[in-house]
Amino acid sequence: MQIAITSGKGGTGKTTVALGLALTGGPLTLIDADVEEPNCQVLLAGEPMGKEPAKVMVPTFAEDACARCGHCARACRFNALVVGNRGHLLFPELCHGCGACQLVCKHGAIREGEREIGVISRFARGDIRLLEGRLNVGETSGVPLIRQLKRKAVKEDLAIVDSPPGTSCNMVAAVAGANYCLLLTEPTLFGRHDLEAALTVVEALGIPKGVVINRSGDGDGLIEEICRQRGVPVLARIPHDGKLAEAYAEKPSVRAGCRYPGGAEPDPVRCGSGDQRQHRPQGLQSLVGQRDPGLYRFWDDRGRSGGGI
Repeated sequence: MQIAITSGKGGTGKTTVALGLALTGGPLTLIDADVEEPNCQVLLAGEPMGKEPAKVMVPTFAEDACARCGHCARACRFNALVVGNRGHLLFPELCHGCGACQLVCKHGAIREGEREIGVISRFARGDIRLLEGRLNVGETSGVPLIRQLKRKAVKEDLAIVDSPPGTSCNMVAAVAGANYCLLLTEPTLFGRHDLEAALTVVEALGIPKGVVINRSGDGDGLIEEICRQRGVPVLARIPHDGKLAEAYAEKPSVRAGCRYPGGAEPDPVRCGSGDQRQHRPQGLQSLVGQRDPGLYRFWDDRGRSGGGI
């Protein structure tokens, strides 16, 4: 099972919620798919368990065998390859490693090579296993690295994906294949606009979804309206409270409180809805279970309640 945490913009609290959910209990894998600026390890402070280079396939050329027919260049949909009288000119930043050029070459002049695009690091803390992708500076796409990260967690029973911001190809790669998607937003016009964009992507992918409102307050109606229009549940609200920022700064613990959907007052140490509010959440299964998916809670790194706000 994979639960993706995403939003249409940066700074909405994706990493806070992803790490907070991970701390509800394991064993599980936390995937930091924000490969251009990963920061889950900053808060988790896990034990380093090793790292390995992330590589993609790039073509290499045997110029002596090349007939200069140009079929390989015409087959490249990304214009990464030019064939001239002096040989091949490859633009590696444009190459997607699809192998089409090698497939159409009838002369055996193209072979597979490798190019390093980033690093995959592994960390562990308690029952949490963290996979972090870090893209090399200057790379134009993080999609291959994100896909490699997710493949390493495919056998895990439970994985949480901290997605990149926005609705670019990186976000789509991180969210694709998830069993459930939590969309973080904030009650502003910008938040509403970007939430609509993210909802469109998630709906196109056919993934079950729910919304969490961060910095919840007087402007929640902006988000509630669009959620009603699109039939998306508001699962929880994180109050706009300075004490949350103080708790966030106490790394590696992540603590927060939230309010029930519908405006009910929160229990000081639990967050949920309906008859579930008296029960500690039994892991992340409650997000996609048969009962109310709105039950979630941040727990500190010792497994005890961090206290409500």
